Amino acid sequence: MLYELNATYMDAIKPLNSWARLVRDINAAPWNIMRTLPMTRTLDASMELMERLTGCYDEPAWGLDTTVIRGETLTIQYNVIANKPFCNLLHFRRSKAQPNQPKVLFVAPLSGHFATLLRGSIEAFLPDHDVYVTDWRNARDVPLSEGEFHFDDYVDYLIEFLELLGPDTHAIAVCQPCVPLLVATARMSAMNNPAVPLSMTLMGGPIDTRINPTEVNDYASGKDLEWFESNVICSVPEQYEGAGQLVYPGFVQLSGFMSMNLDTHVQKHFKFFDDLIKGDGENAEAHRKFYNEYLAVMDLPAHYYLDTIRKVFLEQKLPNKTMLYRGEPVDLGTINKTAVFTIEGELDDITGRGQTRAALDLCAGLKASKKAHLEEAGVGHYGIFNGRRYRESIAPKIKSFIKKHQPKMARTSGS
Repeated sequence: MLYELNATYMDAIKPLNSWARLVRDINAAPWNIMRTLPMTRTLDASMELMERLTGCYDEPAWGLDTTVIRGETLTIQYNVIANKPFCNLLHFRRSKAQPNQPKVLFVAPLSGHFATLLRGSIEAFLPDHDVYVTDWRNARDVPLSEGEFHFDDYVDYLIEFLELLGPDTHAIAVCQPCVPLLVATARMSAMNNPAVPLSMTLMGGPIDTRINPTEVNDYASGKDLEWFESNVICSVPEQYEGAGQLVYPGFVQLSGFMSMNLDTHVQKHFKFFDDLIKGDGENAEAHRKFYNEYLAVMDLPAHYYLDTIRKVFLEQKLPNKTMLYRGEPVDLGTINKTAVFTIEGELDDITGRGQTRAALDLCAGLKASKKAHLEEAGVGHYGIFNGRRYRESIAPKIKSFIKKHQPKMARTSGS
């Protein structure tokens, strides 16, 4: 019912969205002699704001078509090297081979936004690393015949991808996937799997949500599992390829995140309106880019979402050392080869300070020389992996950590 109500609402506001776009087109027409008047600019700003507030935001393009290496501009090809029902393993292949560069797997969150949320994170690594990413599919587009997707399936995917990439891979997980990446690495370590990652960087991940709980943590842990099953899980309607799939709709997650910082979002939109009237194109474009990404949401597989709520937020299975994978106990103490770098933001209001760092204590079998932690001052959750501070401060530290733990003669794909 919830899904159908949202679809009905979006259909109902389409005429308003189209009307706003039409007015903007007329305002911008070369024959409109009034287009430069202050009154027209105010009207145009109002119409763009209305158009954006009533729009439907599809999966964004990566937009990483080139990179510059030693002064040479190289094109990027987006190659899918593994195709799974719920995820593609995407390779950013440069047009000219770059030998002896570290291989890096970015593990993107399966938490409502598309993997393109990591565009800025990946862009910083393209000149000097061979980059791959988990490109999750919108669950509403996965046919019911492909079956269900659980937390253990997520771990299976990571193990399979790491085995495909080989034993010289470094992994970087952002937010939610820090937990399944730890589980996958522990399982691979216990089995002496040669493809265990050389290092893993855990950024703003909810490893131990008992530490400095945030409003997000309180929301997830303040209700029992039955509440989530009854109130936020929906069946995909017939008009989609994944009709019948049980999902946690992206629009529900987005509304939750928006409501937690509603005043901030309202203020940003008022500022956007003022920037449009003043003709501040740079700030207005920055607003567009951020919200084009932020408002583009995908549905999550319901079983995976409920597993995560139970394992991570309700029962805190990793810090309580009760995590199971395929019925077998998960012991983070078996991780003794993979170096671990934890990163937190001082102002993170999604993953509290100390929650990610807890991984270092849980990896008790790892030497101190293979552990590192960074708390970036003045940075919130999204600033950990995007923006100026990420480019200038955080990304270089990750690269240094990777370089420190990259064997001198490690085999790389060179592409």
